Amino acid sequence: MTALGLLYPGHFAEDDYPRIEQLLGSDIRVDLVHTGAGEDTHRVAAPREPGSAELLAEGVEALRLAGVETVVWAGTGGFTHGWDGAQEQVRTLARLAGMPASATSFGFVHAAREMGVRRVAVGTAWPEDVTGPFADFLRAGGLEVTGLRSSGAASPAEVAAWDEEDVLTLARAADASDAQAVLLPDTALHTAAHLGLLENALSKPVLTASQVTVWEGLRLADRRVNAPTLGSLFTREPLVQA
Repeated sequence: MTALGLLYPGHFAEDDYPRIEQLLGSDIRVDLVHTGAGEDTHRVAAPREPGSAELLAEGVEALRLAGVETVVWAGTGGFTHGWDGAQEQVRTLARLAGMPASATSFGFVHAAREMGVRRVAVGTAWPEDVTGPFADFLRAGGLEVTGLRSSGAASPAEVAAWDEEDVLTLARAADASDAQAVLLPDTALHTAAHLGLLENALSKPVLTASQVTVWEGLRLADRRVNAPTLGSLFTREPLVQA
């Protein structure tokens, strides 16, 4: 049994994670602990608040007691600190947890590298002044952002209520002809049930926050799982050629 620990800010799309756990198979356990979500808004500073050391520390002890092997902060907002600041945040989390740690924002970069993806298109529910720093974070990780789309939703709670058609509309709007994959980074967005539809509609890999977060936890545990219903990221075959 491989046990993964996730620290999830607030109560928005957390039901994606039991679905993913079920699709991964009986030898993977995903333990989720809620942390404070901060403001229910998409201000530039708002994504930083849930990732503070104080809020992360609140959930770490519960994950340790559950016997997890790795911990991932399931909040993309660390990118607002820049690449170096986000790395320091992860180092702090690793020290608090006493185990390998990462965050969703780094999961996107690591997943793209694993798949051989260099050119990505990004679709977010955030306003432009939040989406721009995420694109800068990806560039700092060695990716080329060829398409960028911001829907400007007012809050994570609004995004959590989006249905399959809303998610597909965002992905299509973000896609660019030269992008090798489309990234949907909002952790308040329900995507686990839509991955097959998204990839079929766009004819390319789609990486989403909940999917990438669990994959990152598995990567830290040195596990690779073949689960095609979770998208191209969870196949064992070579995926994208540069």
